Amino acid sequence: MNQHAVVTGGGSGVGRATALALVDAGWTVTILGRRKEALEETRSLAGSAAGRIEAVSCDIADWVQVQTVARTILETHPVVELLVNAAGTNVPKRSLEVLTMEDYRSMVGANLDGAYHCVQAFLPGMRARRAGTIVNIISDAGKQASPKAGPGYVISKFGLAGLTQAINAEERPNGVRAIGIFPGDIDTPLLSKRPVVPDATARARMMMPEDIAACVLFSATLPKRAVIEELLIRPA
Repeated sequence: MNQHAVVTGGGSGVGRATALALVDAGWTVTILGRRKEALEETRSLAGSAAGRIEAVSCDIADWVQVQTVARTILETHPVVELLVNAAGTNVPKRSLEVLTMEDYRSMVGANLDGAYHCVQAFLPGMRARRAGTIVNIISDAGKQASPKAGPGYVISKFGLAGLTQAINAEERPNGVRAIGIFPGDIDTPLLSKRPVVPDATARARMMMPEDIAACVLFSATLPKRAVIEELLIRPA
């Protein structure tokens, strides 16, 4: 296998677990994230396969940065078979009553705009080859709003669900497929940003990032004739 994937949010959580699962399955992977040290930690966790992970610092909310980074990636890896938009964030003060405009813009930038920027950067190559898979890690908050998630997060995730649908509606004839994965509670560092941080007992009942990574790998390796358009996964 000589397939290449780009994974955002590769420095922690689902992005990290997805990158490691892909490498373990024989892929080469470029991971994107704002914190270089976190990306390098992901590489180190790959052990002897670390050479097949490329870590690139990038603020995906910045369209110019994404364009620049994408050009560099495509010079080395002209074919990107898979894009996984796993980056995401939230804020502790998240209710309508206390959410600031700065925090709202930050969430939409990371959770929705960033995914759109990456899609627009790598989709043209997929379209030209008439083959490619885009996996968007959404959230069950993209299905049903809740105070737990907060409106900024909910808005961004509903938008990401719409982007997934739009890709399939427009690009299906071009051989490109998009998968939206809607996880429930996952034990990731993002939990530290909740207004009330879950304790160890609550975390033990949650899914692990590796569970979502397995869904990504399954979805991305299905025969090209099939697409899982939506996958809702919650703790058992």
